[in-house]
Amino acid sequence: MELNNIIFAIILLFFGYFFNKYFINFLNNKNYNFLIDNDYNKPQAFHEESAHRFGGVLIYQLLTIVFVFLFFSKNIFYFDYISFSTLFFLLGLSDDLKIRIAPKFRLLLMIVFLTILVAYNNFYIEKTGLEFLNYLLKIDVFSLTFICLCFLFIVNGANLIDGFNGLLGIHALIIFLTLFFINFFNENRDLVYILFYISLTLLIFLKFNFPRAKIFLGDSGAYLIGILIAVSTIKTSILMPTISPFFFCIILFYLFFEVFFSFFRKIFVTRKSPLLPDNKHLHMALYKIILSKNKKKFNSNFRVSIFINLIYFLSILPSFFFMYDGLFCRNYFILLLVSYLIFYKILYKKINIRML
Repeated sequence: MELNNIIFAIILLFFGYFFNKYFINFLNNKNYNFLIDNDYNKPQAFHEESAHRFGGVLIYQLLTIVFVFLFFSKNIFYFDYISFSTLFFLLGLSDDLKIRIAPKFRLLLMIVFLTILVAYNNFYIEKTGLEFLNYLLKIDVFSLTFICLCFLFIVNGANLIDGFNGLLGIHALIIFLTLFFINFFNENRDLVYILFYISLTLLIFLKFNFPRAKIFLGDSGAYLIGILIAVSTIKTSILMPTISPFFFCIILFYLFFEVFFSFFRKIFVTRKSPLLPDNKHLHMALYKIILSKNKKKFNSNFRVSIFINLIYFLSILPSFFFMYDGLFCRNYFILLLVSYLIFYKILYKKINIRML
């Protein structure tokens, strides 16, 4: 990292910290509650204290400063990052501002945004690790549909696991740092810069969100983080074709499989619309078990984040040493999915026993 990047990073950290510290105090003193989350009855609510939902605004404002700095200092214009992040940030912000959009219409907007942005930015995957799928990807319509589905899974996965202090923030930080080091050692400088600063903005957010939450991400933050993860992962995959595509599936497996499993569980087990939220996700089951022993919502809340992210990191760690081995990564990815299902079944079995 050049000296000007280090100096800018220090300035960004101090600015982000002090600006948001005093902004939170300002909102609290003036009793402004247009972005406050005090709904304790929704399925995904696991907090006892209200907090402002402007984590997405925090991250977006810092990233805007980063984009301007990198444009003038490195002459790099991140149009793909800017276009994807802006549209999805605004879509999520509408919900944070209590502008209600029907779930089906929201999904339709996501599909429209992704179709336009993927086509314009030429985000296409040619290598998946599966020959029959590689053949189908040669068909333009299928290729566009496939990549849009990948984006949808990651963005909605990020929104789905958001709800516990630090759960999505720490999880995303692990992913971004993983991608940062991959690109750093392979000298993909454009991605190194942006991944480094995205990680810094997450650290600033986590200072105010973990372990005690003074701010929440909100839908704007969850969508923003999800789209940044998707864009960064796909760009890294395109630039590093020698890395197994299944390695990227491994580091995204939790976000992906939460949505995938939840979709079919709601349809075939609970008989509910897959677009509506419920309280039967893996992290929620773990929370109920920890709460039954701890009896304190605050302690149980952030402990879920620590436990899940620790298990996640240890689970993906072996794949770092075999990221170029397609067979290993494919089999290991399948193992992780099976392990998730087993762990999920064990957790809900314990909950049912405790409820008797």
